[in-house]
Amino acid sequence: MSLQTQVMDKMKEAMKAKDTIALQALRAVKSAFLLAKTETGVKEELTEEQEIKIIQKQVKQRKDSAAIFIQQNRQDLADPELAEITVLEQFLPRALSEEEVEVVVLATINNMGASGMKDMGKVMSAVSEELSAKADGKVIATLVKKNLMS
Repeated sequence: MSLQTQVMDKMKEAMKAKDTIALQALRAVKSAFLLAKTETGVKEELTEEQEIKIIQKQVKQRKDSAAIFIQQNRQDLADPELAEITVLEQFLPRALSEEEVEVVVLATINNMGASGMKDMGKVMSAVSEELSAKADGKVIATLVKKNLMS
């Protein structure tokens, strides 16, 4: 079952349960799916990888918003954003722990024979491609930088 179908099913459940926060998050994802489909100009179906990237982008937007609201002592505005993140994360694959990501980073550095910061771009692209939906880009960048400097 595609993520789009899962989102629609959860949307129906949220409507029946009158869960406004879940409904708002799911409608935003549905809208992002529709925009992505029409951007190409062709009525192609989105791949699962594209669907995951769209949901990841939605989660990141909410995390950024929540961080700003918390920084401005507006917990009343941050709480709905954090609740929406919880709703959206159920559609994403399990994220790898920092230790698991570091294992992949170290293996990639060894396989490429990378040494120093000049190779950071090559290592980053290889690790990001391998862990596309399973790890946050900031975590990958931090670990690559840490391991290339040592």
